[in-house]
Amino acid sequence: VAIGQTSMKRLIGYTSISHFGFIVLGIFALTSQGQSGATLYMVNHGFATGALFLLAGFLNVRRGSDRIADYGGVQKVAPLLAGLFLVSGLAGLSLPGLSAFVSEFLVLVGTFSRYKVAGSFAVAGIVLAAIYILWMYQRTMNGPTAESV
Repeated sequence: VAIGQTSMKRLIGYTSISHFGFIVLGIFALTSQGQSGATLYMVNHGFATGALFLLAGFLNVRRGSDRIADYGGVQKVAPLLAGLFLVSGLAGLSLPGLSAFVSEFLVLVGTFSRYKVAGSFAVAGIVLAAIYILWMYQRTMNGPTAESV
């Protein structure tokens, strides 16, 4: 559902729902790794998704729209904002070295130890998350600068 969104805030909202799925998966895996990962993920989710919503709000105020199609080339006019958006998006993807990686890894380890099929679906969710976050970044921050609305 997130891949088809045209609104930046709505896409980030669906990303947040995906993170909640990992939290629930960690809780119901009923392993110590899953429980620890889910607890840690609750905190890290707040950092990553909160930062994405904050930066999307900055872009919305600056541009007057949250439609992804209205953006392009933000990196040329606001490189710091684009860089922070990239780091926040990568944290939402649980890139190694960023806050959510350890928690998502613990959830996956705890899930795979008992439920291999559910763990496989979770890994597919990670791949989809990479697609929609990086695609949103590419459409909003790279390319030619969009005309004023």
